[in-house]
Amino acid sequence: MTKAARKSSARRTRKTLVRKTSARKAPTRKAGSGRRVAKRPARKWSGRVTATSDALDLKHHLFRQRSPAAIAQSLKHSAERSHRRKAGPYQSAMSMLNFYINRGGKNLSAAEKKRLNAAKGELRKAFGRAA
Repeated sequence: MTKAARKSSARRTRKTLVRKTSARKAPTRKAGSGRRVAKRPARKWSGRVTATSDALDLKHHLFRQRSPAAIAQSLKHSAERSHRRKAGPYQSAMSMLNFYINRGGKNLSAAEKKRLNAAKGELRKAFGRAA
């Protein structure tokens, strides 16, 4: 094979490779054609639940109370009075408390976590459940 033939063969191979790689890319769509992709909501669903849930009628600033016993009594009262809950009063009250603790995550201080976990124990006592 001559030197010129090798160069032209190399050029053809490079062009073919370029075409093959560009053929693998996803085809671009024109604006407004086909299905629309829903945008991700700006807020998380848990924030909406905290603000608008009506499963239990909770006292305003319930989880900011100082006493774990007061938090437990208020949750118990709300759970027993609600007719919109899906489960029993104990499970509803404990779920709401766990939801608040889990949603707080890293933003809760050690003292707040300790107080809220103590409220779990008080809630168990209030409902007569073993710890």
